[in-house]
Amino acid sequence: MTILIDHHSDHNDAGDNTEEKNVTEEETELVLDGVFVAPHTNSFGHTFRDYDAQSERRRSVEEFYKTNHIGQTVDFVRRMREEYGKLNRTEMSIWECCELLNEFVDESDPDLDEPQIEHLLQTAEAIRKDYPDEDWLHLTGLIHDLGKVLLHSSFGELPQWAVVGDTYPVGCAFDESIVHHKYFKENPDFNNPSYNTKYGIYTEGCGLHNVFMSWGHDDYMYLVAKENKTTLPSAGLFIIRYHSFYALHKSEAYKHLMNEEDRENMKWLKVFNKYDLYSKSKVRINVEEVKPYYLSLINKYFPAKLKW
Repeated sequence: MTILIDHHSDHNDAGDNTEEKNVTEEETELVLDGVFVAPHTNSFGHTFRDYDAQSERRRSVEEFYKTNHIGQTVDFVRRMREEYGKLNRTEMSIWECCELLNEFVDESDPDLDEPQIEHLLQTAEAIRKDYPDEDWLHLTGLIHDLGKVLLHSSFGELPQWAVVGDTYPVGCAFDESIVHHKYFKENPDFNNPSYNTKYGIYTEGCGLHNVFMSWGHDDYMYLVAKENKTTLPSAGLFIIRYHSFYALHKSEAYKHLMNEEDRENMKWLKVFNKYDLYSKSKVRINVEEVKPYYLSLINKYFPAKLKW
């Protein structure tokens, strides 16, 4: 399947000028906000984020979440943040990190089985078409998943359950909206009275920056960007850390922990999320053609070499 995502300056009627190429009969399209045109189905022919669809990836995805939900405890998260927060693994540029991701496919994702750099560029280019003046958002689209280098041998080759998948707070009750919630019953924190209440170790309106999120690529890339003094706006850092927090931005769980800055940044996360999710298709991006643009953004918002 190849779909051309086009940007039009006048969207009074979003369907008037949409171009389609090489789209088979059974493939339909979904128009979001009168701007972004995305495939109605994912790479496997199912609706997006359908964890019950009978696809060849369903069983492996569910097994992934079982292991994830059992292993993501407060103690584990604290240990990972302390270890990887030292940023003493290597030094490399943002683009070098992008190229490392060519080696990996996300086992938690029911929508895509392409190498990660494909998804990064799909997301960034879709945003760029609809928000041409928000260059920080284009770059955020490119780098939001770079924390998946935790899968690489030079970073300790963490198992996928400790790197990818939906994220959620630890240290308080696991909300039932979290995918495959049933497996939390085997998590050691599930029956811990300090951790299994609505607020747990937190307080109302404490701010998400004070919340321990399940460990993975989101939190790691957030730490990398922040500690390397990126000049991305706070909304960019918010997107990086919480883009996999579907219980919040899809089901509105855990809103009681948010502060005013979180609520402001949430507006941009909701914009970003549709591109992160619905750009997952067989769209192919010419890497060499777009590379100079993204290198210019990297130079604008990041140092030449980052500590990882």
